Amino acid sequence: MADAASTQQDRTQAEADVVSRHLPPGYTAEPTAFTPESGNASESSPDPTSPAEPQDSLRLQGGDIHREIFKIGARAKLGQRAATFAQPSIRRSSTFVPRNHIPASEQRAPGGFRRQFVQQQQRIGFNAATAPITRNFVSFLALYGSFAGEDLGESDDDSLATTEDGGDTPPTETRPLLGRRKSTRRPIPPGNAGTTKSFFTLLKAFIGTGIMFLPKAFKNGGILFSSITLIAVSLLSCLSFHLLLRCRKRYGGGYGEIGSAIGGPKLRSLILASITLSQIGFVCSGIIFIAQNLRSFLNAVSPGPTMAIGTKTLIAVQLVVLIPLALIRDISRLGPAALLADIFIFIGLFYIWYYDISTLVTSGMDPTVQLFNPRDFTLTIGSAIFTFEGIGLILPIQSSMAEPGKFPRLLYIVMVIITIIFTSVGALCYATFGSKTRVEIISNYPQTSKLVNSVQFLYSLAVLVGTPVQLFPATRIIETKIFGERASGKKSSALKWKKNAFRTGITVLCGLISILGASDLDKFVALIGAFACVPLVYIYPAFLHFKGVARSPWVRGGDIFLCVVGLVAMIYSTAVTISTWVQQ
Repeated sequence: MADAASTQQDRTQAEADVVSRHLPPGYTAEPTAFTPESGNASESSPDPTSPAEPQDSLRLQGGDIHREIFKIGARAKLGQRAATFAQPSIRRSSTFVPRNHIPASEQRAPGGFRRQFVQQQQRIGFNAATAPITRNFVSFLALYGSFAGEDLGESDDDSLATTEDGGDTPPTETRPLLGRRKSTRRPIPPGNAGTTKSFFTLLKAFIGTGIMFLPKAFKNGGILFSSITLIAVSLLSCLSFHLLLRCRKRYGGGYGEIGSAIGGPKLRSLILASITLSQIGFVCSGIIFIAQNLRSFLNAVSPGPTMAIGTKTLIAVQLVVLIPLALIRDISRLGPAALLADIFIFIGLFYIWYYDISTLVTSGMDPTVQLFNPRDFTLTIGSAIFTFEGIGLILPIQSSMAEPGKFPRLLYIVMVIITIIFTSVGALCYATFGSKTRVEIISNYPQTSKLVNSVQFLYSLAVLVGTPVQLFPATRIIETKIFGERASGKKSSALKWKKNAFRTGITVLCGLISILGASDLDKFVALIGAFACVPLVYIYPAFLHFKGVARSPWVRGGDIFLCVVGLVAMIYSTAVTISTWVQQ
């Protein structure tokens, strides 16, 4: 009973503190208030020469109307007087910790205080809103709801709906009587991720499917040319990331919002269209990669004659799995599977390093290795850009940090590390297998080895699980454009099934594109990198910096130069890739 009375008293005092800030000083509704004699009209208004003792609020104009407002403070003071005879009140603060619910008998038991402390920390410290960082990119999207800094929260999820006027906050004097409409935009939690956890998030964000295409890219360009190209692409990517972060520092928001603030709605639509195109390209290349790896795996493990299962059939089988996953509204449900996929990817990388280094030590470099391949070197450029394309993850990861000012330095460190990883994988694989290097590089390893078969299957499974995550941003961008930002299937079954049909259709479309590009995966990857990724990484950041931030002639000249280089690389690489594809 004493606890309940104390809680009620705290609530009353908090209300009184809020109301008192908006009332004229020197007036109260307490019974002991000073009441001067009537008869002078001037006494009905505040008087700066009034005595120090509070006057009755009824002396104010309209005193009988707003009397109840002054009584709020009077009740709080009565509560304080009563508390002197019971239990002292505890003033509520922003750091108020709920009382412990563990009985005293359990606290006296061995380890009781420790158990109470752990449970208390679980209640107040470790929850979805205060988690410093996430285990994988799926959980990252679920928490921050953003890709390229854009709000991609699912509108069908009621948990994202927030009221613009404060939602379920206690009623106050300034709160409107009628609540405003609900907003489906996800409230972004304040960043509180440390440098170490942001480092690993960045590392996992960049290392994905693209690294498996690098050995064939090294074969297309030659080991020396490809190494130089990867380093050059890494440096240019760092420069572009720096320009985008400068724009974000001045204008705030996501990639598309920066484009809207500097270049208007049309530029924002163009940026989002490029993001959509690149993500669909990543999905299609991943589907092809999975089909070709599974085909090699089945051929290796099947007894007797080779199983006659083609790549197109395996693509169709993947759609049976991907369509239900694409219908998932809450992407956080894929979190455990994505964490497992990260483990599989790193297992594959460690095996590649182990086998390549041991083979080179014992047998040396393959004699067919070239320093430069003049025929197919342009394919290397597109594949390198495809591998380094991670600009969509830069802005949300920076937002998640407790100290965003440390992000640029952290980003450059991660870029150095992944450049070493990418170059080592491509160069070691090409040096080991030479002209026999395949697009699905794991197929080059001994197919009679159970370890290789396991790595092959697990890596394919990892890419398959990550495919819905890559498709999610593209789906949400197009879905929002078609159905509107606030269209929710929770209130309309017809709208929900329309969204389901749309997601099914876009997944099937990715499957059809994959079937068309399955004949030459390396050329398909180079085409996506040249046509879809170059604008996002090199053209748009330089243009935004030129128009919205740069003031020095030298800086503006550098932005123009980067735009021209990006435009020439996009047109030339795209044209040559298409021409080579058609000829072959």
